[in-house]
Amino acid sequence: MKPVRVLVADDQELVRAALRAMLDRRADLQVVGEAVDGEQAVAVSFELRPDVVLMDVRMPGLTGVEATRRIVGDWPHPGPRPRVLMLTTFDLDEYVHASLRAGAGGFVLKNSSPDQLAEAVRVVAAGEAMLAPSVTQRLIGTFAALPPALLDPPLDSGTGPDRANPLGVLTRRELEVLLLVARGLSNAQIARSLELSEAGVKSRVNRILTRLGLENRVQAAILAYESGLLGR
Repeated sequence: MKPVRVLVADDQELVRAALRAMLDRRADLQVVGEAVDGEQAVAVSFELRPDVVLMDVRMPGLTGVEATRRIVGDWPHPGPRPRVLMLTTFDLDEYVHASLRAGAGGFVLKNSSPDQLAEAVRVVAAGEAMLAPSVTQRLIGTFAALPPALLDPPLDSGTGPDRANPLGVLTRRELEVLLLVARGLSNAQIARSLELSEAGVKSRVNRILTRLGLENRVQAAILAYESGLLGR
């Protein structure tokens, strides 16, 4: 099994060295490059095509938020884009919110243990959202309070026949799966709740993302919140 290839982006050399040391000691993880700012994170991502970009949310010049937007939105290669895992000192500040909305697959705190960091990279690489259910609820429940500059333009799949009802392209079963994704449940938990196989849930989640034109489960949760699904 090939190791997960990781790019570490942080403006502090000591932080980069510590992150590399924590990840490289794992047999299933490999740091393939480093970046000192957002511009370099985008350029090196395009060049090395890592599986995961571990991105500091606040860097001089191009921030982690904008770098995430560019990696997700301007990916120049065929095939899957890297998963972006945000690295932050603060739990759920406005920049973390904006990064998740821009397409990051989750976030991890800088004071996380080596085991927690490694597991976060694995989870994001596998396509799951690196957010606990309690964090997911706080995340989607506070978007209305974010500064407009960080939120514009509104999250919109733009792929359905009715932009006023973007979830209208989903089947009833897919809506049930999306609701549980929005509540922060993992594939295994959704499978137990809906009496489906875990592979069946993963297939439905991928189909939901494709139909809605979204990058990951976090964006799906946000769209579910904005569309009123959680209030049904």
